[in-house]
Amino acid sequence: MAAAPATVGTFSIRTLSGRRPIPSFRCSLAGGVTTVPILTELKMKCATPLPLLQRIADAMTSDMRAGLAADNGSDLKMILTYVDSLPTGNEKGLFYALDLGGTNFRVVRVQLGGKQNNVVDSEFEQVSIPQELMQGTTEELFNFIASKLANFAAKESGKFQLPKGRMREIGFTFSFPIKQTSIDSGILIKWTKGFAVLGTAGKDVVACLKEAMQRQGLDMWVSALVNDAVATLAGAKYWDDDVLIAVILGTGTNACYIERKDAIPKLQWPAGGTRNMIISTEWGAFTTDLPLTEFDKDMDSESINPGEQIFEKTISGMYLGEIVRRVLLKMASFSSLFGDSIPEKLLIPLALRTPDLCAMQQDETKDLSKVEEILSNTIGQQGLH
Repeated sequence: MAAAPATVGTFSIRTLSGRRPIPSFRCSLAGGVTTVPILTELKMKCATPLPLLQRIADAMTSDMRAGLAADNGSDLKMILTYVDSLPTGNEKGLFYALDLGGTNFRVVRVQLGGKQNNVVDSEFEQVSIPQELMQGTTEELFNFIASKLANFAAKESGKFQLPKGRMREIGFTFSFPIKQTSIDSGILIKWTKGFAVLGTAGKDVVACLKEAMQRQGLDMWVSALVNDAVATLAGAKYWDDDVLIAVILGTGTNACYIERKDAIPKLQWPAGGTRNMIISTEWGAFTTDLPLTEFDKDMDSESINPGEQIFEKTISGMYLGEIVRRVLLKMASFSSLFGDSIPEKLLIPLALRTPDLCAMQQDETKDLSKVEEILSNTIGQQGLH
């Protein structure tokens, strides 16, 4: 019997009422075998009706309260940051920053001019961390970071002015779960986001950085240790005094907010000083009532930290590309989505990245030529069927 001609169907996913709909997906019907049932089931498993969203919100609120009450009180660590004062906009001078939070890190220098001039000038460099260092040793990783920081500092031009007698100052943004012990020290609890560096857990990450900088002959004072959410809140506060919350959706995900000290039962220190402190929720570890598909569960079980960081694994950039790769692999296994055979690269974990998904989602061409180009570059697929 002759095979049915290849056609293209449309599968539409609708969001909650009043929100912008997600663009439709075009699905293979080649050979009479359709991928629509797979996507229909995926849509159902990913559904977030209002009652479910309310249960999730209530569960997260409960976890937040438990985390504020005691260390290890819930999946949400609710980490004390010891940041109890924030920028006013009056700050002036030369400052450096090191941002380590994912597969890339950034080094920055900025000249602040106070309320009159705000940011006078700034420069930055972004560096990719080799995969082997993400699973290497503590010394190897921090030596690499310090060497790149030293190279960057050596390029400082005359347009950046450091007052006489003042040491260069650097803020360290470290976006992994830590137990903060002071404004400039913190013990790594565990690595996340695909990192599995040996020997760092249980160590002060600022001390690790200082030792590496000393080995590079780099003379800088580490004045603060924060994560990317806290850094985002502090940076926004420089411009807008009404800011209270910061959310990160990047390689991983986190949120922080300004809490009253008298609402933090586990805070063991005198009530003097300012009334508030920034709390880092570490909400990437949240789990309760989240809608999980077979693709989420399979990816989690094969990850380096199964059973952990479930919320992060469902929404962040480190994992979304891999989830879609797994969906495409199942679709290709049950239909002729990519022709008569499955592209070999589609079998490789992490072959599809979240930036690829973003670029494909923005393709507005009638023949999806941009999608075809990206699939060709990532999984070696020429044409959709």
